[in-house]
Amino acid sequence: MARTAVIETRGLTRRYGERVGLEDVDLAVGEGTVFGFLGPNGAGKTTAIRLLLGFLRPTAGSASVLGLDCWRDSHRIKRDVGYLPSDLRLWPWMTAESALRVAGRVRGRDLGPAGRALAERFELEPDVRVRAMSRGMRQKLGVILALAHGPRLLVLDEPTGGLDPLMQDELTRLLRERAEAGCTVFFSSHTLSEVEATCDRVAIVRRGRIVADETIEVLRGRARRRVEVLFRDAEAARRSEPPSALVVLERSGARLAGELDGPAGALAAWLAGQDVVDFVVHPPDLETLFRGFYREER
Repeated sequence: MARTAVIETRGLTRRYGERVGLEDVDLAVGEGTVFGFLGPNGAGKTTAIRLLLGFLRPTAGSASVLGLDCWRDSHRIKRDVGYLPSDLRLWPWMTAESALRVAGRVRGRDLGPAGRALAERFELEPDVRVRAMSRGMRQKLGVILALAHGPRLLVLDEPTGGLDPLMQDELTRLLRERAEAGCTVFFSSHTLSEVEATCDRVAIVRRGRIVADETIEVLRGRARRRVEVLFRDAEAARRSEPPSALVVLERSGARLAGELDGPAGALAAWLAGQDVVDFVVHPPDLETLFRGFYREER
């Protein structure tokens, strides 16, 4: 069943003089989806978020959130959006309790009960001042403030920075729960593993353009397998002629590393005839695919 689009962009473009921040981007993110926006620093992820939230005006194209124009109706959109920026800044005198009171006055509702439940879940003490918080504690508070009002759309820009692995897992569980309840999550990251673990669908952005927009399963099916082969000695490695399906990326002494671009049968047949001590064929993953996209541009 098709999901109602919560985010839609058509030809969305933002330029800074001659520099391109985002170029001709088409996206459609359905209700209840955890959508990953993946790319290295400077690829255009934060520019896209600022356009969606009405902090920037498009140079060309259009963007809508919850059926409203992101620039003209920005004030209305923000009522139903929770946002965690990558460079979260909070007043040093604030505690979790006082931050929830301030945010509640801005939103015209009591965020205390929901905020305290989230603080307990993330093990954040409610009376510690921001000036005494670690980076991870400040990040937890940012997550709580983004979630406490029960937004229909949650926009997270690099949300796991500073969180320890246990809290990252807790955030993943929470995002899945919110998505199952109908909340849409737009999740920007350059960390491949967290996107793969959290998201239903992912768009890969390169130099401001979308180069892939697929479900996680489809992308994983397109990804190459990483292969490592250890020969008996350097001479055996030198004599080897890998099959065309094995793209060699590195040769070092008795070791060969590459990527399998095709069925494993040809690789197995080739290995059977080589003087090999050991080999590893890794399962396909997004990291391999992602690195492939970025090798193409150099």
